[in-house]
Amino acid sequence: MINYLKSFRLLTEKELQIAEKLAKVKKYKKGDFFIREGSTCKEVAFISKGIFRSFYSTSNGEEVTYCFRFENSFVSAYSSFLTQSKSIENIQAITDIEVLSFTRDDVLKLENSSENWLRFFKINAENEYVEMEKRIFILQKESADQRYRNMMINEPELLKIIPLNYLSSYLGITQRHLSRIRKSIAN
Repeated sequence: MINYLKSFRLLTEKELQIAEKLAKVKKYKKGDFFIREGSTCKEVAFISKGIFRSFYSTSNGEEVTYCFRFENSFVSAYSSFLTQSKSIENIQAITDIEVLSFTRDDVLKLENSSENWLRFFKINAENEYVEMEKRIFILQKESADQRYRNMMINEPELLKIIPLNYLSSYLGITQRHLSRIRKSIAN
């Protein structure tokens, strides 16, 4: 985590040490939830090891995977965390996971401790927004075929490690359609 934070070239050694002291190691087994729909998110975590998936349930009970979070990134149900309202999303471990967790109070302490932390959180929020916008545009503008081909080029690790049912949901298609796309590309 410290190397990740240093990559922003914002925080002093003292500021990094404060974060290190506040962080608490937590472990999740495959299938465990970081947060469930209807709960209020009270933490942000840095993923040291493993993969989470974020999903929501439609009115007919279908799970829709809309995001994956990998090692060396932060995870949270951000809307719930920021507003302290109930989450409409679930975040679940799809592998065994280890995180460094920060409570909401910890984050507020960091924000209040320096301008550098405020800048870091602003940059992080901006990056999250850009990624979300990019995802929406891809889903609306590209065909399922093109979305899969883009993943082959830009995110090949997803294709190797994400179960097909989550991958098809992430692409906005059925597993059957994903199988047809994969077959047509292989031929």
